[in-house]
Amino acid sequence: MSKPFDMELLLESILTGSHTTRQRHIHQAKTIQTAIAERWHRNNPWTWQRKHLMWFLNHNLNQQAGSTRYYYLLTCQLLSARLGKPWRLNVRR
Repeated sequence: MSKPFDMELLLESILTGSHTTRQRHIHQAKTIQTAIAERWHRNNPWTWQRKHLMWFLNHNLNQQAGSTRYYYLLTCQLLSARLGKPWRLNVRR
């Protein structure tokens, strides 16, 4: 049995801002990780592709308020930057 991937450790080097903002990004990243792991069985963000994050943004958040989608988009952009991927992410309205 492998250890679950530590999302907090992944984002630690890239997160800036207040404690509350950092905690929000970590919480949202864990939510994204859980959804992708359930759908595609990919628990490790290093194995993710752009389509996984786009699926999360466009299908898991389609009933959420615009502000919620925006904050998750920011978290996805942080993940993309940390993974060193030049992914351009946008949310359907």
